[in-house]
Amino acid sequence: MISILNSRKSRVLIIDDEPSNIVLLRRILSRAGLGSISSESDPMKAVELILSLAPDLLIIDLHMPGMDGFEILSAVKAKVPADCFPSVLVISGDNSPATRNRALSVGAKDFISKPFDSDDVRLRVANLLETSEAHRTLKEENDVLASSYRDQTAELEGSRIETVERLAHAAEVRDDVSGQHNIRVAAMAQAMAEAIDPSSDSARLLGRVAALHDIGKIGIPDRILLKAGPLSIAERETMKTHTTIGAQMLSEGTSDFMRLAEEIAQSHHERWDGRGYPNGLQGTAIPLAARIVSIADVYDALSSDRPYRPAYTVAQAREAIELGSGSLFDPTLVSVFRTLVPKITCSVHQTASAA
Repeated sequence: MISILNSRKSRVLIIDDEPSNIVLLRRILSRAGLGSISSESDPMKAVELILSLAPDLLIIDLHMPGMDGFEILSAVKAKVPADCFPSVLVISGDNSPATRNRALSVGAKDFISKPFDSDDVRLRVANLLETSEAHRTLKEENDVLASSYRDQTAELEGSRIETVERLAHAAEVRDDVSGQHNIRVAAMAQAMAEAIDPSSDSARLLGRVAALHDIGKIGIPDRILLKAGPLSIAERETMKTHTTIGAQMLSEGTSDFMRLAEEIAQSHHERWDGRGYPNGLQGTAIPLAARIVSIADVYDALSSDRPYRPAYTVAQAREAIELGSGSLFDPTLVSVFRTLVPKITCSVHQTASAA
């Protein structure tokens, strides 16, 4: 007698409107060692039963009243993903080539003619179950590999984020000894984002990502970055490249963090009137996050000592932002800034001191 490999792990469902055929098939498969056998003689219940049992092997007749085997297989095929569709063995008295081809087209894997031979049934069932088991094992291995890949990708992305944050800090301390400018800009950007949409989770992300806006300054020579006097035309053009340098450093990231960081690094010096750099974007073509960071960046830069000038007072820095509304900055965001500036100035400096 032919044994069915791994039979007790496999689920078989028999659909046939002739109860005598079901009895015979169950006897053949039980004697071969198969432990989980279900059956149904009402074809109208077949689709629901197949979906609920998810058998490894479906043995089905074709010509049945109410709903034939072709209709059953087509209905299941429409509801089940391809990698979850069971192996199908058709047992039918209709052995014509047209019937065989039609059965194969709706998902059958093998075909036996009635009346059938017991050994032939056992052999074909064993082959189909072995194939089904191999497919299931391969799918499980692929799922494990995919999960491992996702974990490794997340770990790599996390390491990359940590690296660029350290680089951003290294870039910042070159022209801000305290290293607090990035922290203050990030806190201010988060406060503005929260005022725009208190229910959004993106504000907290912006509050972390905005600290990377000037990461490209790490590629600017000290003679230009730390120059105490006005920059020449050529030096200004070199300084402008910190946007594209930063965007390039942050490019090809897969996380929301890295994609938003790249966007801000690239566009935080664009102007509302289109006269900014590096791409001359205008109005709402400038990403919202970059428009927010632009205001926070300029306000904090004006409020801080620089090698080439002393810090503005809070009132002077606020007035400069107001004067830039509609030219440098998004007027709507300037209105948000206006309502928040007393709170922002206080809370931001508290955040920076705590850091």
